[in-house]
Amino acid sequence: MSLFPEGGPGRHLKARLAAGEVLVCAMVAEYARPSLMKLYSQAGIDFVFFEYEHAYFSPTALSDTVLAARDSGMPPIAKTPQLDRQEVAKLLECGVIGIQLPRTESRAQVEELRSYMKFPPAGTRAAAIGLGNSDYSLPDDLRNLQDWMDDQDAETTLIVHIETRLAYDNADEIVGTPGVDMVYVGPGDFSIEMGHPGQYDHPGVVGPTEDILELCGKHGVPFGTSATGVEGAQRWVDKGASFFLAADELGFIRRGAARLVEDYSALKR
Repeated sequence: MSLFPEGGPGRHLKARLAAGEVLVCAMVAEYARPSLMKLYSQAGIDFVFFEYEHAYFSPTALSDTVLAARDSGMPPIAKTPQLDRQEVAKLLECGVIGIQLPRTESRAQVEELRSYMKFPPAGTRAAAIGLGNSDYSLPDDLRNLQDWMDDQDAETTLIVHIETRLAYDNADEIVGTPGVDMVYVGPGDFSIEMGHPGQYDHPGVVGPTEDILELCGKHGVPFGTSATGVEGAQRWVDKGASFFLAADELGFIRRGAARLVEDYSALKR
């Protein structure tokens, strides 16, 4: 039985967002291991985000972990380290369904990324069949490859990442670009750009973020961000947010270890 009743992990993710669900995403920042995907799945994580802009993953570790995410029922998305055809192709072919473009700042960038992600006639993606993008299955009929390409196009998910002042200035044209499936505002760099480093809840950061959320509502695109905690996340949900990039495995290990030490430090002889 398929883990993705909508047809595949990309369509599954988009269908859940379209249905109004609020989704929680866990990140992979360093330890790309299939076992981590099993733990995330057991915890109930909705989809997985590979931090491939700031982190380094060996190709084998990345592809193995991406496939494990798919096999565990969690759609995998990843940042592309740069807007480059080869980088995007390798991520898609290893099984990533969503490409997130860091420092998205113009409609032209979004259109370029979409071209790399979609097959002709919608884009310029080269056909690479029987790889991780289709769980290593082949088209039923190679003479009718267009059906397979259309099916794959329905899977790919384009996520813009707004984190600069220029992106904020161009937000309407970015969010409104045809083919944008999700919008993520990264509060870390965005707070720096807005002059309030690390102050996610500062009015000078929250206000512009709310403006972008409003544009997402106008264009019918799911909006997500990272909140300072559950209470902060609830406030964003009340305003219309659909998903959260919540934490990575380093944070989980750090907090879990600190909590354990704190508990044991209370022991008395």
